[in-house]
Amino acid sequence: MAEEKPIKRAKLSVVIPVYNEKATIKDIIKRVQAEKSEKEIIIVDDCSTDGTKEILSRMAKKPGLKVLFHNKNMGKGAALRTGFKEVTGDIVIIQDADLEYNPTEYPKLIQPILEGKADVVYGSRFTGESHRVLLFWHYLGNKFLTFLSNMLTNLNLSDMETCYKVFRSSIFKEISFQSNRFGFEPEFTVKVAKKGYRIYETSISYAGRDYSEGKKIGWKDGVVAIYALFRYRFFD
Repeated sequence: MAEEKPIKRAKLSVVIPVYNEKATIKDIIKRVQAEKSEKEIIIVDDCSTDGTKEILSRMAKKPGLKVLFHNKNMGKGAALRTGFKEVTGDIVIIQDADLEYNPTEYPKLIQPILEGKADVVYGSRFTGESHRVLLFWHYLGNKFLTFLSNMLTNLNLSDMETCYKVFRSSIFKEISFQSNRFGFEPEFTVKVAKKGYRIYETSISYAGRDYSEGKKIGWKDGVVAIYALFRYRFFD
């Protein structure tokens, strides 16, 4: 893999997978729009049933937004693949549609790429910034999956499962993704590690929510993640 050069001025492609986020979708779009980087915003609604789809339909014609709709629910990974096909920017940022992650942190997430140091940047929730104290077992599951991922990839990430995965769009020339649901996170990690991309981490703040507030990931997704780690490390 040829080493990429620094980027003097980058256009960001912010890809937002959405499923049943009626309470937060307007707010997260406003926050992403308010961030000052040059960007395109690509939103993929994964067949929401709570009114999110209708909100996005009304917003679809606003400048700077590209809104796409799935006819059936297929999962986060499938929504991301749909969004990735529309990317025209230099750097891709994955942004969840809830309010757990803060778009004001884009500048520090993209800085290692702009400087030519990194091809991929992970925003770690566990390395020093403020975060909401919440859900011990969810935290423990995250740490276990990261530990297992590090064993299989020989990386030393602190937060493999983070939403904030930021990367040069040029990686699409060498990598394609298959996972439909939350298996995307380990699939992405294994594949960028196998290709030898330069990976950085930077600390981010994190305002996690609990299940009563709409958190969707559960223990079954952890089992899928373990399967994905072994599948993409050894068999794909």
